Amino acid sequence: MGPSGTIDFSKWWVKESWSSSSRKGNPVVVTMENPNYSVVEIDAPDSAFQPLDKERGKNAKQFTWLLLLKAHRVVGGLAWLGNSLCSLLHAVKKRLFLGHVETEMSAKAKFLFRVILTFLVMALAFLFFELIAHFKGWHYFHNHNLHLPQTSEFTGWFHTAYVRWLEFRADYVAPPMQSLSTFCIILFLIQSVDRILLCLGCFWIKFRKIKPLIDGDPLNSHDLEGSNQGYPMVLVQIPMCNEKEVYEQSISAVSQLDWPKDRLLIQVLDDSDDESIQWLIKGEVSKWSQRGVNIIYRHRKFRTGYKAGNLKSAMSCDYVKDYEFVAIFDADFQPNPDFLKKTVPHFKGNPELALVQARWAFVNKDENLLTRLQNVNLCFHFEVEQQVNGVFLNFFGFNGTAGVWRIKALEESGGWLERTTVEDMDIAVRAHLNGWKFIYLNDVKVLCELPESYEAYRKQQHRWHSGPMQLFRLCLPAIITSKIAFWKKANLIFLFFLLRKLILPFYSFTLFCIILPLTMFVPEAELPIWVICYIPVFLSFLNILPAPKSFPFIVPYLLFENTMSVTKFNAMVSGLFQLGSSYEWIVTKKAGRSSEPDLLAAEERDSKAMSLQLHRGTSDSGLSELNKIKECQETVPKPPVKKMNKIYKKELALAFLLLTAALRSLLSAQGMHFYYLLFQGVSFLLVGLDLIGEQMN
Repeated sequence: MGPSGTIDFSKWWVKESWSSSSRKGNPVVVTMENPNYSVVEIDAPDSAFQPLDKERGKNAKQFTWLLLLKAHRVVGGLAWLGNSLCSLLHAVKKRLFLGHVETEMSAKAKFLFRVILTFLVMALAFLFFELIAHFKGWHYFHNHNLHLPQTSEFTGWFHTAYVRWLEFRADYVAPPMQSLSTFCIILFLIQSVDRILLCLGCFWIKFRKIKPLIDGDPLNSHDLEGSNQGYPMVLVQIPMCNEKEVYEQSISAVSQLDWPKDRLLIQVLDDSDDESIQWLIKGEVSKWSQRGVNIIYRHRKFRTGYKAGNLKSAMSCDYVKDYEFVAIFDADFQPNPDFLKKTVPHFKGNPELALVQARWAFVNKDENLLTRLQNVNLCFHFEVEQQVNGVFLNFFGFNGTAGVWRIKALEESGGWLERTTVEDMDIAVRAHLNGWKFIYLNDVKVLCELPESYEAYRKQQHRWHSGPMQLFRLCLPAIITSKIAFWKKANLIFLFFLLRKLILPFYSFTLFCIILPLTMFVPEAELPIWVICYIPVFLSFLNILPAPKSFPFIVPYLLFENTMSVTKFNAMVSGLFQLGSSYEWIVTKKAGRSSEPDLLAAEERDSKAMSLQLHRGTSDSGLSELNKIKECQETVPKPPVKKMNKIYKKELALAFLLLTAALRSLLSAQGMHFYYLLFQGVSFLLVGLDLIGEQMN
């Protein structure tokens, strides 16, 4: 009974709850955030006030083991980071001391590197000022408005220098930076609108199922058996230069085209300067010639004009006048046997048609991260740009291969010229100015190969972006004085050349690689978050739509495209101002991969079966030639197992600039800027060390 005469059940209730909780339920361990924490075991409403027993020691030990386990995990994570850093430093050491590093740089490349290095030194100096100001509490830009301290606030010469720098930054540095960033944002928006319109045009084509069709039976396949009068005369050209890895499969694929042999001639145009490779190609041509294929081998003594000079020399042969069309395949391209039957019939009844272009398909698109990212870009180029321009404008840039030309259109447009490294785009522009039309076939695909190393890809992109600017300088007067419609002139000048070949690399490099990191040190010149994040991500989604399987790589794609802007900007400047590297042509290194190993194995077995017949049917001179080919095959040295990649100084300098800007963004608590600059800096670092294709498989 209680003092007031009521029954007190508290002791009984506590006792019962204590006994029941000991039979069922799990104890709850509460850990306090305060360093002076205590471990309390709560088993019942009043259990906190119960006397301690021996079970408390066990729970405290379990808690200690839990802390030790978490500490072990943290140490393991730090060890993993350390191992990763050591691996990266080891790769850097190998490239610095064991690899082949370029020692000779052009004056233009040195100038660009010095500019980037200057920005890096300035950024480090700015960061030094900002760090000291941050730790001393000199926060004058909470609202991005300059606060001039009073005389009593000056505490020393460093503080005075810092305030003078703030005044100078607000009055003289920020305004031109803000104007340049606004200009780049306008260009960025214009280019974004162009991408959106291209995607809408592609959607309309898919929705309406628009594609070029063949009317009737232009080849007259129902004629009497043995009559090939419906098949026009077609010349097939395979230009190559030191293509040891891919010459065999390309010649094999072209030799198996389904076309009457008396209406087809194959020219293997070899510009190789290695005599052993010449003999190998001659042997492959001889093999198919013995099988009844109308194929010839041509080699120039002087390799002038690169690919354009090679094609021009081949078109000067007297027998070319007997042919109506010419199909061109680079050395790594493998057309299907029905390629000509799907492309040549489009010319019948269409006298204004000059070119039928097929789409590229890649045998090694899943080889490594670099090939996956290239596949995204090229899928958008073919699926969207080429298809939309072909349907709505009847004009696009010839891709240099996997296309069929009307020889009359080539001749009337001036033929192949050696004035640029983009002879394919050159002949396409001149044919368009003469009133010829083009057709793009998205459903006709030709197998080819993507560069698997960053070095090869970088050289290819340099040629692809310097050549158009060089061509723009040469073609601008002809475009202005041509007789085509005004809107076609505007499309060529503003869209085809300026927007997609000049503006894109300019704003991408200037805005995301220079202005963005500098805004971390000059907060008065701001970049809106939608410029940094929202619109680039949206455009990346649009670019990746034609290759939906590449969606997991959307973030690396966005970062890598910004990283490649250094190479593209460099190439654009060299082509626009006719600098030394604008006429540089380096054959893209290939690995000789094929997506149909079973067919190649069957072809190899067939070749072995035919070898006896070849030796019996040849003369003494033929036998000696085959023996010489065999000797060359045995004497050709095998390529090294692994080649040391290069270090790219400009990319490394920009990597440290972006990482420095990321550190500065932490002081201003700009989270989105920090993550973007950090990841972009790591992307530049990987590319600068040339790790993207080698170690990110």
